[in-house]
Amino acid sequence: MMDIHQILKKLPHRYPFLMVDRVLEIESGKRIQALKNVTINEPFFTGHFPHRPVMPGVLMLEAMAQAAALLAFDAAGVEMDDKTVYYFAGIDAARFKRPVEPGDQLIMDVSLERSRAGIYKFKGVTRVVGEIACEAELMCTMRTIA
Repeated sequence: MMDIHQILKKLPHRYPFLMVDRVLEIESGKRIQALKNVTINEPFFTGHFPHRPVMPGVLMLEAMAQAAALLAFDAAGVEMDDKTVYYFAGIDAARFKRPVEPGDQLIMDVSLERSRAGIYKFKGVTRVVGEIACEAELMCTMRTIA
């Protein structure tokens, strides 16, 4: 388990782009379960959509990628620093099954499928009250910058 204070030490993201509130479970090098509380105060709800607030699908993918980053850093035994960046390298088979609205809680299950030459491939499924909201295969890479 990891609370928000530990997450802030591991991820470079900050408001309004930090999409993981808590890690519920982590099995090193294998899987992570994380959550994000979705509130009406999210800045994207102002314009998406004013008459019916719905969380953008790309932000659900971003939330899963941030959970995946926590898993990758843990698996690699790497601490986040100013010289390490973590990028999306690809998204495949993304599917959105139900809208996510204010008051929902995303439960993200992400598993590490493989890791080769600094490229990580994950399978992610996000649920709200047990129903699949989003699923995708995510590829990410960790790079050192000068």
